[in-house]
Amino acid sequence: MNAFYDLASLAKPLVTAPLALAFLDLDADRRWALGFHERETPLTVRQLLSHSSGLPPWRPFTGEPLAVQLRRPVPDHPLLRPATPGLATYSDLNYHLLADLLEAETGVPFAKLGAASGLSPAPWREAPVEVPDGPDAAAWLLAAEAPVPPRHRHLPHDANARAGMCGHAGFGATASQLHAVLSGWVASDWPERMAVETAAGTNGTLWGLGLQILPAGSGYFGQLLSKIPRGSFLHVLEDTTDSEPDAAPPLDPDPGLPSGWWFHLGYTGPALFYRPSDRACLALLIHRRGPSGELLGVEKLRGRRWQALGSWAKGRP
Repeated sequence: MNAFYDLASLAKPLVTAPLALAFLDLDADRRWALGFHERETPLTVRQLLSHSSGLPPWRPFTGEPLAVQLRRPVPDHPLLRPATPGLATYSDLNYHLLADLLEAETGVPFAKLGAASGLSPAPWREAPVEVPDGPDAAAWLLAAEAPVPPRHRHLPHDANARAGMCGHAGFGATASQLHAVLSGWVASDWPERMAVETAAGTNGTLWGLGLQILPAGSGYFGQLLSKIPRGSFLHVLEDTTDSEPDAAPPLDPDPGLPSGWWFHLGYTGPALFYRPSDRACLALLIHRRGPSGELLGVEKLRGRRWQALGSWAKGRP
């Protein structure tokens, strides 16, 4: 296989977080630099990396300063909801702001900074595996007067990234390219610096500085991966199937104990897993297109990931 994949939010741990850890002071107050003049509490890089800044999950990237955009009321929508007070709330906006800080600190465009990772910044010469529009296209129309940016095969799939959101998305790779990038990522100790318990989040989640702890409860991917014997490895698992996935086991309301793995997921399907105890690293390259070309919902996407990871884990010694 030599498919090219839009990595979506895997840009966060593979591109934005390493750059932030390399170039930015984690605890300096950035309220004024980012235009949040009315904010009463500090705004730090540590908060942005761990999604504990209190920012809502999403806003359209129209080029307007984010602090200005957040002053306007928006209709009810899951992507537009406010953050949960006192808990880390996963938000694309945190990494949008990290990209702004990196450009200001270095004087270099974010795409150029990110290309040093070895991943390919959009626009791509080779179109990635196509995935239909998701819920952000509908949310865009609720929160912005500007029209949804036109789709283009060589730009990231989600509407926000098609408009150019730095830090949140915009990088792609083939399986062999991703393998080379992950080799450097692990060797440079970036995941070690990210896998640090930093902020408790919604639904029992626990965030580090760019990665999240993977629980081992029933129905969680940690249930599968915690069974893999210890021993350092680096593997990129690729699955280009379009078939209807089997359902994954239901998620237990109790996420259970930590599995020993940390992870991050991409909207378009890919996933990244890292185990600090033995520096094992696993990436999953799939896409979320169904057999009729439809966008797989969250549960069907979890089923496709579960199917791929389960088959691979069973085949390991």
